[in-house]
Amino acid sequence: MRYMVMHKLDEDVPGNFDPSPEFMKTMGAFMEEVVQAGVLLAAEGLCASKEEAARITVSNGKKTVTDGPFTETKELIAGFALLDVRSRDEAVEWGKRFTDVFVQHGIDVEVDVRRVYEG
Repeated sequence: MRYMVMHKLDEDVPGNFDPSPEFMKTMGAFMEEVVQAGVLLAAEGLCASKEEAARITVSNGKKTVTDGPFTETKELIAGFALLDVRSRDEAVEWGKRFTDVFVQHGIDVEVDVRRVYEG
């Protein structure tokens, strides 16, 4: 089963989209563990919405493109990992361990764990 683990951060909090070297070291060690476990398919962090971002909205068939930065920045997706695991519980456990990296550095984070549609 494949699961997408997406983390959300508040873009208005200083440092959330500009992680410290210490944070990157901790995150690197965690990601290496996920790789060694053989469950990581892909993972990337995202830039802040002020860095060449756009949001496309469709309402009543009309498309609107809004350039970043976005006005609502409290729940922006800041990155993702695609995992190949045996169960939802395993995906949630990796997601919880992922949040531990943020907790260690005093950063509030929200993580969504969503099953990937495999038709």
